[in-house]
Amino acid sequence: MIAYVTVGADDIARAKRFYSAFLPALDYELKEGPEGLSYALPAQPGQSLLMPDFYVKPTFDGLLASAGNGTMIAFEARSQMQVRDLHAAGLAAGGLDEGQPGFRVSYGADFYVGYLRDPQGNKIALFSSNPDEPGRDG
Repeated sequence: MIAYVTVGADDIARAKRFYSAFLPALDYELKEGPEGLSYALPAQPGQSLLMPDFYVKPTFDGLLASAGNGTMIAFEARSQMQVRDLHAAGLAAGGLDEGQPGFRVSYGADFYVGYLRDPQGNKIALFSSNPDEPGRDG
């Protein structure tokens, strides 16, 4: 199980503007400190497994942060509409479009996804696989 994901950022304020534009809508709570940003999902009553935290921090070695080639972080939304809304919020908060929300032929019929790049260049996916919504073929 993944315990946490960390991305590096050279400009924490810029990263905070971007990630805070959509992560709170997915129930992530922000804790900010001198070591950077920590986004976590609150534990639910009776929940035995903790969901992974998401950290945005300056690099440990002090060198410039860089996005990993082929690295992508995906956040699950509740609906296709929320994917569209959060994608738009990410763009408005300084993100770059890496793929408009929609269905992709190479994915399952219910997999609705939009892609962004954060201000540091990290690739972010926002997706919904809600079986109660129309799929690609319906």
